[in-house]
Amino acid sequence: MDRRTFLKTAAAAGGVLASARSVQAQPLSALGPLASARKTRHLVLVAFAGGVRTRETFGSPQNVPTLQALADDGVLYTRARTSNLGHFGAALAIFTGLAEQRGIRENTRSDDVTLFEYLRKDLGWGPNEAWIATSGGAQQVNYAYGTHSDYGSKYGANTLDGEGIFNREFKSLLDTWGRPRTWSEAEERQLAALRACLASRKGAAAAQAGAAQVERFLLQELTRGTADLTGPNASDAKALRVARNLLVLFRPRITAVVLQDADIAHGNYGGYVEVVRRNDEALGTLWQAVKQDPELADSTAIIVVPEFGRDRDLNSRRGLDHGDGSEDLAYVSCTCWGPDFKKKAIVKEDVGVVDVTPTICDLFGAKSRLARGKRLPGLYA
Repeated sequence: MDRRTFLKTAAAAGGVLASARSVQAQPLSALGPLASARKTRHLVLVAFAGGVRTRETFGSPQNVPTLQALADDGVLYTRARTSNLGHFGAALAIFTGLAEQRGIRENTRSDDVTLFEYLRKDLGWGPNEAWIATSGGAQQVNYAYGTHSDYGSKYGANTLDGEGIFNREFKSLLDTWGRPRTWSEAEERQLAALRACLASRKGAAAAQAGAAQVERFLLQELTRGTADLTGPNASDAKALRVARNLLVLFRPRITAVVLQDADIAHGNYGGYVEVVRRNDEALGTLWQAVKQDPELADSTAIIVVPEFGRDRDLNSRRGLDHGDGSEDLAYVSCTCWGPDFKKKAIVKEDVGVVDVTPTICDLFGAKSRLARGKRLPGLYA
C-alpha cells in the first residue's frame, strides 16, 4: 500500500481505530497478584434487584431453570437475611457488606467502600478488571465506588448502563470521536487493508487484534442487538447482555450486574413473574457463554442474590409490595456456582446478603476491612 492509498483508507476508518486505541491504552486483562491458589480468576455477581421472593424462584423452579441448574451444580443458601432499606440501600449493601439506611430517592455516594475498591486496591488490579452493568437509573452509578478517603473513584468499577453506553471516560470518547456505526462492505474492505498495512510493522499485529476486539464490542453494543431488546425485562436483559459480551471479549476479573425490573410487582404480579422468568433465561445465555469458552469455563464463578424479597400477601392492586416484615420479604435465596465451590450443597443456616462482599474479597485474597458481613459458610469444596 502506497502513502496516498494509506491516507485515503485512514480517512475512512481512522476515527473508529482512534477510539479503539484510546480504550486499548490500558491492558484489558492484566491480572493482579493472587493471594491464594484458588481456581477462580473471573467472577460474575448478579444483584437480582427489584425485590424477588424465593417463592417465585426456588419455590417455583419452573420459573428459574437456570438458577435451579446453578444451584444443583453449586451451593444454595436458602436463608439469606436482608434489610428492607429501599432498593437503593438494600442493593448497595450487596456491594459494600454494610446495611445502611438510605433515602428512597437518595442519589449521593456514601463513604462506604465497595468490593470493587477492596479488590482493586489490595490486589493491584487495573481499571479494566472491574465492571458493573446496570439496568439504568441515576442511583445505580453509585454502586461502583464510594467516597472513603483511603479508597474512592480511583479504585472503582467502570459503569455501563443497560443501553451499552459507557459512562464517564468512555462517554467523553464518544463525544470526541462520534458513535461507531455498522460499516458497509466497501468500508470493511478499506478497514481490512488499513489493518494489514499497520500490522506489517514489527509488533503491531497484537495491538491491532486488541483494537479489533474493542471495535467488535462497540458495534455489538451501540449499533445492533442490545438496544433493540423489548419486553417487561428489557432494561435487565440489556444489562445482562452487555455483561455477557464484556466478559467474553475482555475477560475482566469481576463483572457485576444490577437488575431492577422485578419491581413491576407493586402493581402487576403476573408481569413480575414474567420478569423473573425472562431474567432467568437471559442469565442462562450468559452462563452458556461462560461454559462454552475454553478460558472462562473452568475459571469463572457466578453469584446471584436478590437485595430483598416481597410481601407475603397480594395488595389491593393484586401486586406485591415490600414492607410487611414477613419472612418472604426478609429472607432470600443466594446461589453460588464456580470451580472452587461445593457441588449440590444446600446451606439452611442463616447468612446475610451483606456476606457477599466479604466472600468475594476472600475468594480473590483481598480484605473487606470495613464490611460487617462475614464469609459465607460451607462454600468451598
